[in-house]
Amino acid sequence: MNYQDQDTYGIYRNHKGPGPRLMGANTLDGNDVFNKQDEDLGDVKEIMLDVPSGRVAYAVLSFGGFLGMGEKLFAVPWTALTLDTANKRFVLDVSKDRLEEAPGFDKDSWPDMADPTWVKTVHAYYGVTPYSDGMM
Repeated sequence: MNYQDQDTYGIYRNHKGPGPRLMGANTLDGNDVFNKQDEDLGDVKEIMLDVPSGRVAYAVLSFGGFLGMGEKLFAVPWTALTLDTANKRFVLDVSKDRLEEAPGFDKDSWPDMADPTWVKTVHAYYGVTPYSDGMM
């Protein structure tokens, strides 16, 4: 699925709309995520906002499993993703093997994403600077 398929308000109907620089968060849910080797890494399940700062903190990615059973969730730092407008999907520069080893969680056991130790661990894993540096 891609953002144009979920565009209930016609935001992206023509090229004069706000995208891709400004996009509705709900249109990003369900977007596919691929790596640079063109391997499917899953899809976006949630966009996590840091409410006090007004920043997008993470995209929660679903990977693995079958029909929702056994899937693992990963909070991927927003800065680790790039939007591929030509293919209408996100790109995450990690191999499938590396993603399988990433810090993940079960849908019934979400981590405390505001915990500074967790934030540093996840951002270090993906090789990006924490969005919250200087804010905690």
